[in-house]
Amino acid sequence: MSTPLDNYPLLAGIETPADLRRLPVSKLPALARELREFLIHSVSTRGGHFAAGLGTVELTIALHYVFDTPQDRLVWDVGHQAYPHKVLTGRRDRLHTIKQDGGLAPFPARAESEYDTFGVGHSSTSISAALGMAVGAARLGHARRVVAVIGDGALTAGMAFEALNHAGTLPANLLVVLNDNDMSISENVGALSNHFARALSGRVYAHLREGGKKVLRPMPTVWELARRSEEHLKGMVLPGTLFEELGFNYIGPMDGHDVRALVSTLRNIRKLHGPQFLHVVTRKGKGYAPAEADPIKWHGPGPFDPASGTIFKEKSSGPTYSQVFGEWLCDMAEADPRIVGITPAMREGSGLVEFSRRFPERYFDVAIAEQHAVTFAAGLATEGLKPVVAIYSTFLQRAYDQLIHDVALQNLPVVFAIDRAGLVGSDGATHQGSYDLSFLRCIPNTVIMVPADENECRQMLYTATTVPGPALVRYPRGTGPGVAVQPAMSAVPLGRAQVRREGRSGLALLAFGPMVAACAPIAERLDATLVNMRFVKPLDAELVSELAAHHKALVSIEENAVQGGAGSAIAEVLAAEGLQLPLLQVGIPDRFIEHGSREGCLRAAGLDPASLAATIERWWNLQPRERLRLVQ
Repeated sequence: MSTPLDNYPLLAGIETPADLRRLPVSKLPALARELREFLIHSVSTRGGHFAAGLGTVELTIALHYVFDTPQDRLVWDVGHQAYPHKVLTGRRDRLHTIKQDGGLAPFPARAESEYDTFGVGHSSTSISAALGMAVGAARLGHARRVVAVIGDGALTAGMAFEALNHAGTLPANLLVVLNDNDMSISENVGALSNHFARALSGRVYAHLREGGKKVLRPMPTVWELARRSEEHLKGMVLPGTLFEELGFNYIGPMDGHDVRALVSTLRNIRKLHGPQFLHVVTRKGKGYAPAEADPIKWHGPGPFDPASGTIFKEKSSGPTYSQVFGEWLCDMAEADPRIVGITPAMREGSGLVEFSRRFPERYFDVAIAEQHAVTFAAGLATEGLKPVVAIYSTFLQRAYDQLIHDVALQNLPVVFAIDRAGLVGSDGATHQGSYDLSFLRCIPNTVIMVPADENECRQMLYTATTVPGPALVRYPRGTGPGVAVQPAMSAVPLGRAQVRREGRSGLALLAFGPMVAACAPIAERLDATLVNMRFVKPLDAELVSELAAHHKALVSIEENAVQGGAGSAIAEVLAAEGLQLPLLQVGIPDRFIEHGSREGCLRAAGLDPASLAATIERWWNLQPRERLRLVQ
């Protein structure tokens, strides 16, 4: 249920940013306190992205207060920090539904609000999108301002610097706001840095800066001396020299929690022309002591008690696949000094915390740089090391060229532990791992494995280290069917499927990964053969041909897009062998599956147990019972 507004008199009166802009500046600090308290109590009921949003309360208020949104464009990067933005743009009373089935989207989404000018989910896109908007507005003659808000983490990605490099060469009226919440630079925050920010964004400084350029530019030697002098002066007291070199007017750093100073500075910047860069320093979890103390833990908590700071843990029947991976990697590292672990800024999510503590010299967090992670791993492999890249399915999409060009083409032995494969639930369409089997299986030299349970995951990860080229193991989010994990490790026979049940009805279910457990009761009810396919590449073509020879119909079931997925690989085998029999391919349909619980997403895709049973039984009942086997 929504949070009552009795304790939030200022926030209760804000339905749109236009209402916000009618408040006097003197009321904004009080509004920030209300908004922060509202976020704490709203998120505590259901969970959601938390610490980052608490850190951007004042910045969000100031941006909507100064800029005429939605006429002016405000582009958020990733969107973890956009909960205050949603509250101030007409979605306050629905915030408690965020990430839930049918509720608000977890990130900014164009279909949800006109204030969400660009849909996000993957990081480091804001500057590119905002630059496109600024250039587009200028070409169409629209007098609007465009602002990109990017975090210091997202700024580690190459795409952000590509955009900055391009933007600095254009006369576009673009403001990039760096939301710097790295606590190691908190000493830069204070009266002096706020003074510099206001001074460098002020009209006098801007006039002198631009006027001086016009006067000195015809005199190259003097112009170069003046330019270097300005940069030297700013470089002594400010960390903005890099952005000046890229063509931006750098302003900051300033206190991102001083809403009055932010409003004053943003008003100055709004009058300036060309690319501007505002550096604000914030604190993740600001205003909630547990989140300030441990912002990683409070990045995306589940429901919690706001008074005690106790996060209510979900009941678990066993280890998650991420935990199985983390334990396996530690065991492998103990046995083999050549093992190294790599993650693109997902240590906690990928289960690498223990590995990073026990083997710090063999642990590499390369920041939000998936492309670099993959090519870095390729370089390690050329020197005889055994790199293991832990990466979410949705983020592997960002390193596709590197996977093909730098790893597979050179047949380098890199292990990819692909987490969150399939439907992930609450993070929604931007994070569903729906496509990896389709885009991976067409790449030569690769081995692709899909474990059906926790123990098979461990054994397949070990198998991947024995493959002379790139090997990929993809597993879902959360826990498995509850199979005990055996400490001993042995290689799974390459390209060999496993018949779990021999049926007599003439129907064979060829299931991949987590779909094996989901199909077990269906196979029992229909007296069907059930196969744990285990490998997508190399596919067990021999077994597929044998099944086709002794069954009337086949069904492939996978938690991946139907188009080009594992079922398509089975169809290709049948076609190549000239085998003609009914084949039903079941998987994620050709549409984006939106956010909700994992169970809700499976239902939406028709992959929950009830939907699977209905689909398979309906199709099987349509097959003529008198059909003769085409291959004896």
